[in-house]
Amino acid sequence: MGEALTDRLDRAIAAREHDLVTLTRDLIRIPTLNPPGDNYREICEFLERRLGASGFACEFVRAFDTPGDSDRYPRWNLIARRDGPRPGPCVHFNSHIDVVEVGQGWTTDPFGGELKDGRVYGRGSCDMKGGLAASIIAAEAFLEVCPDHAGAVEISATADEESGGFGGVAYLAEKGWFNPERVQHVIIPEPLNKDHICLGHRGVWWAEIETRGEIAHGSMPFLGDCAVRHMGAVISAMEADLFPALARKRTAMPVIPPGARQSTLNINSVHGGQAEPGDGYTGLPSPVVPDSCRMVIDRRFLIEESIEDVEAEISGLLEGLRATRPDFDYSLRELHRVLPTMTDRDAPVVATVARAILQVFGHEPHYVVSPGTYDQKHIDRIGKLKNCIAYGPGILELAHKPDEYVGVADMLDSARVMGRGLIDLLGNG
Repeated sequence: MGEALTDRLDRAIAAREHDLVTLTRDLIRIPTLNPPGDNYREICEFLERRLGASGFACEFVRAFDTPGDSDRYPRWNLIARRDGPRPGPCVHFNSHIDVVEVGQGWTTDPFGGELKDGRVYGRGSCDMKGGLAASIIAAEAFLEVCPDHAGAVEISATADEESGGFGGVAYLAEKGWFNPERVQHVIIPEPLNKDHICLGHRGVWWAEIETRGEIAHGSMPFLGDCAVRHMGAVISAMEADLFPALARKRTAMPVIPPGARQSTLNINSVHGGQAEPGDGYTGLPSPVVPDSCRMVIDRRFLIEESIEDVEAEISGLLEGLRATRPDFDYSLRELHRVLPTMTDRDAPVVATVARAILQVFGHEPHYVVSPGTYDQKHIDRIGKLKNCIAYGPGILELAHKPDEYVGVADMLDSARVMGRGLIDLLGNG
């Protein structure tokens, strides 16, 4: 019975190959750039037409007053649900609809959705409109072969993952959409390779350091106090002490790539002195000693570390400079924090997808953890739903790159895995 059902599922997915490719291309051709947040309503309406025709009840949710939301760039999300004839759990596929800037170096049209040599090219093809399309095809094929299924299938298309997810999954979680009483299993089709299960991610702590000095004439810097030089001392202390200490911290989390299995810190930006002149200005800057310098840091930390220790490393370094460097003055301001998360390998959704991967590919899955965060953080932290993974088609290293693509065969294989997951969780009750 089970084997026959999966065979029928495979045939239903194979019959939808052209539909899968067309859907992926159509999604790419809606340029949902973030920032600023273009065409969110348009892509949600496109998906409503598609999913409504498949029997899903669709609801639009605008994330009012979240970062970036405005009447010009409203943060729209779509939640589509189809209930079965029998009670049971809800399996939810969550995909973000926003894509990052195009950048330079493309040899194809970034929003053309070109199909070439079994690959669909375009910004967002890999991250993650191919995963969204694959989840829709998987759900529709499952509904064809299991019309009497238990529970419910949900598909969400959400905003702003690339800028933190606050206008998307975070808002929905705050409003109860990911309450464990209404959703029990979540799969996020991020591009982490079709035989990998992503259990979670490292933590992140963003902060701004400002060093302060005293303005003076640039020809007499001894009469002022250069804030940029003070920031140079901060960077020097990081190079001498902090970066080596972070490199010694290792994790048991299966983070990919292996270089991310240590603690890391990125100096995201440094701004000191006068602001950059506007376009068209051709004059020289004025000669002043800068009295302020600001640095934004991006600290990624491990599940073995506490957020308090992460903060203490930076504040301790700065206090050490205050004690030893004449006239050193600073402020430290937190910008953003997310704790590490990692779903247990024996969680129901993990075990289900692992069995499906074994059936489709003939080997056990690779269990991985993402070096950066994605929307699982909000489902876990706000929604209090731990039974969540990332699984989807695509090669992670292609995300945000020129000539980004997703393989058609990878999408079909991932749809087979996701469809089997639905059979396992909803089809055999």
